[in-house]
Amino acid sequence: MKFEQLIHAPGLRLAVADLGWTEPTPIQKLAIPPAAEGRDVVGIAQTGTGKTGAFLLPTLQRQIGSRGLHTLVLCPTRELAQQVAEDADNLTKHEKLTSTVIVGGMKYGPQLKALKDGVDVIVATPGRLFDHIERGNVDLSAIRTLVLDEADRMLDMGFRPQIDAILKHVPRERQTLLFSATMPNGVHAMAMRIMKDPEWVSVAPRGTTASTVEQKVFSVRPEKKADLLVSLLEETHWEQVLVFTARKSGADVLAARLKRADVSVTVLHGDRDMKDRTKALRRFAEGDVRVLVATDIAQRGLDIEGISHVVNYDVPRNPEDYVHRIGRTGRAGRSGIAVTFVSAGDLVGLRDIEKLIGKPLPKESKPEFDYDVPLETSSKPVARLNRAGGRFGSRSAETLTPEELERLLSVG
Repeated sequence: MKFEQLIHAPGLRLAVADLGWTEPTPIQKLAIPPAAEGRDVVGIAQTGTGKTGAFLLPTLQRQIGSRGLHTLVLCPTRELAQQVAEDADNLTKHEKLTSTVIVGGMKYGPQLKALKDGVDVIVATPGRLFDHIERGNVDLSAIRTLVLDEADRMLDMGFRPQIDAILKHVPRERQTLLFSATMPNGVHAMAMRIMKDPEWVSVAPRGTTASTVEQKVFSVRPEKKADLLVSLLEETHWEQVLVFTARKSGADVLAARLKRADVSVTVLHGDRDMKDRTKALRRFAEGDVRVLVATDIAQRGLDIEGISHVVNYDVPRNPEDYVHRIGRTGRAGRSGIAVTFVSAGDLVGLRDIEKLIGKPLPKESKPEFDYDVPLETSSKPVARLNRAGGRFGSRSAETLTPEELERLLSVG
């Protein structure tokens, strides 16, 4: 199947060709036909499968020839909203349609001007859009198509009150397109509540990871994780590396450590202002830096070509986040590698991930960093405890005092 069979608008066909989209992805093949007919659609697919095109192409096609604010796309993060807006701009460059992005962390002035000048498509995060609604800056009464992108993530981030408030300002008689990587109860309930007889389409079951991504695990002592990453970067041909940490402070500390090792690096997390976040993404995307250290703000919606490796520096708390994280590489048919650092205290989390994806992850080891290899200074008891997952209260074996360690080893 070709895009010409799905899209009849000449301007959109030209834009698709300009973008180098040659063949529709599975989710596009399933979602575009009913969406182009005006039906409500629930689309379930993992990251990197072409969901943005699956809702933008039919939505824009239906709006061609009808100017006015008729399309609203809601996204969970600023980065995703900006990328969707960029795709909308690229797809409409041969058509007389305009779009704007409304997100937090950016000045009100340009957003207010765009809204007053009039646009056909708004791509927004819920919080900032509702702020504009309350200020009387935007009228959504003519919206014909509402899109909820990454609906599961929006609910995870606590956006339901804003979404419910926004829904009161859009017409009841509208088309609603809801796309999500997973379908937890909250998203299912929302779909049933706000949609009319939707077409449900799905291309991948929960926990599916791309076949183009090679996955592996490295055993590592917690205090040696930064050294292991530096070692891997020095010894391998890792070109464009996205590293996920659990905490914002951890991202900053790791970035500083990489800089000391002469690794070009930038940081992306929620404490950085929008200007700095945009600059970090641009530098990474353009290859000015080799490594982007990020929190889970980057696990969805980050669509950068050429990411060769994803490193889970910290094992994600939610196993489904693992799927989203590694989906940043191996996109659009390219190959990629996902590496996860696992310490003794992460074994339960690792088992949860393996259970979700339905297969064990191959283990690799560099002895000088491996928690399961005794230290030269003689932490054999510690290694023995770690192999057994031993802990002292909420603390790992590596942090025990000699007295605590002796007492724990003497039990039984």
